[in-house]
Amino acid sequence: MKKLLGLFLVLAMSWPVSAAIVDNVEAIGRIDVVAAGGNHGLDLKGSNTSSRVLAGLSANLTEDVKANVLFDYVSGWNGDPMGNVISSDDASSSGYLQQIFLVNANVVLSNLFDRFELTLGRQFYGDDDSTVLYFGPKSGYLAAFSGETISLEAAKLTYSDDVKSVTLLAGKLFSSMRNDLPGDLFGVDARFNVTSNVKAQVYGYAFRDIGILDIARDPQKYEGFYGAKLSYAPEAFTASVEAARGFAGKRLIEEAHDNPWLVKLDASLNMDAFTPRAAFFYQKGTLTDFGAYAPGLVIGQYWATMGNTSFILDNARIFNVGVDYNLDKWTFALDGFAFQDRTAQDSATWEADLTANYQHNENVNLFAGIGYAKIGGNQRLSRAVAGPDAVVYQIGTTINF
Repeated sequence: MKKLLGLFLVLAMSWPVSAAIVDNVEAIGRIDVVAAGGNHGLDLKGSNTSSRVLAGLSANLTEDVKANVLFDYVSGWNGDPMGNVISSDDASSSGYLQQIFLVNANVVLSNLFDRFELTLGRQFYGDDDSTVLYFGPKSGYLAAFSGETISLEAAKLTYSDDVKSVTLLAGKLFSSMRNDLPGDLFGVDARFNVTSNVKAQVYGYAFRDIGILDIARDPQKYEGFYGAKLSYAPEAFTASVEAARGFAGKRLIEEAHDNPWLVKLDASLNMDAFTPRAAFFYQKGTLTDFGAYAPGLVIGQYWATMGNTSFILDNARIFNVGVDYNLDKWTFALDGFAFQDRTAQDSATWEADLTANYQHNENVNLFAGIGYAKIGGNQRLSRAVAGPDAVVYQIGTTINF
């Protein structure tokens, strides 16, 4: 990583200055500001405002070669994974500089042999709504409350054509706030356009030298998961099913009778202004340490703030029904959730959310929401909540540039 940064500095100092180069440089980034509070008792440090700024540069160095540099700054609620805020003693330039992290520093080579793309260096990876794997900043309501950003120090090679896309990945994980992540990550992700309405995805990932997952750190031990997702999306209806299964052992893929697994179902119906939705999630064990699935304003925000989405997702089943109403630039959503352990031994936690989004333009979104949760019998959640119920409200904006 240091060698790559040094290369960027050498290029910046030695490259001839010309109008063409300046024209090929653009600013990239995003600003998230969220104010939230409520009678929640979820160890969220009371009512407060948090902000995240992603800012950097993207430059075309030459034909089909691009360099990207992106910095991440988070202030307010989540100065660290435990929610500590910058104190007055740290409110100096050096204190704030300690919260600025380099989360992207990579070079992208496109059109290799006409079909390949190679990305080398620190980079984000995955879909920001993925149940099982996403490395990058959270978005929407969770954007400013998940202070940690995980990137990859990796080499990523992608082959794509009109029918398929196949990605090979190898590297290490980088966190802006901790150093106990797995040493190595290997993965493959293949996506297929089966028909115009049917898409399929098959993936597999393995971690080595485990530091944060469920088994002890061991350079000779692997842990990971493999899975598949099938999506059907004609004009008025969308549905998807995803299933994944974990493994751990001395070999790259080692089966056991108690391997964790999960399944997730989603469906929605487009009725012009109204879009009814439903989802079901079921997990035995834990596969979601690095996933981005955090349902609910109350429970989901708590998971994001604690920096561990598997806090309640492991051994859980979750039902969600909702409806969206679209009116010009406005989108209103009403959601209901039922959270329960997978064997239904504990009483359910119920949550209801009402949210509103206003799309000012393609780059600026304003949002507000309120959520109420009636806490059930989950022992870990009930210990974290000071009372039989919890209320959270949020208002904020996201600006892309």
